Amino acid sequence: MLAHIVYFTLKDNSEQEKQRLVDACHRYLKEHAGVTFFAAGTLGEEFRRDVNDRNYDVSLHVYFTDKAAHDVYQTMPEHLTFIAENKENWEKVRVFDSYVTM
Repeated sequence: MLAHIVYFTLKDNSEQEKQRLVDACHRYLKEHAGVTFFAAGTLGEEFRRDVNDRNYDVSLHVYFTDKAAHDVYQTMPEHLTFIAENKENWEKVRVFDSYVTM
C-alpha cells in the first residue's frame, strides 16, 4: 500500500481559505479507483509539543492499493483541476509518499 500525505502552507491561511481547500480536497480527490483511505483537514492547533511540526495549514491523506493506482491518480482530470483551482494560494507544498503495511 502507498501512503500519499501532502501538507499545504497557504498564502492566505484564514479559516475560510483553509476550509475552502479542505472542501476542494473532498470534492476532487476522494473518489478514485485504488483509494483505500482518504482524509483531509487542518492543523490541530492544540498540539504544541516540541516534536510537532506546525509548518502547514491543511493536510491531505490518501492511501492507495499500490503505486500504479497512485500514478493514475496523479494524471486524473479531477486531480489536475484541483491543482489548477487551488495552487495560487499555496505558499509551500510538501509531499510524503511511503510504502506502508497494516
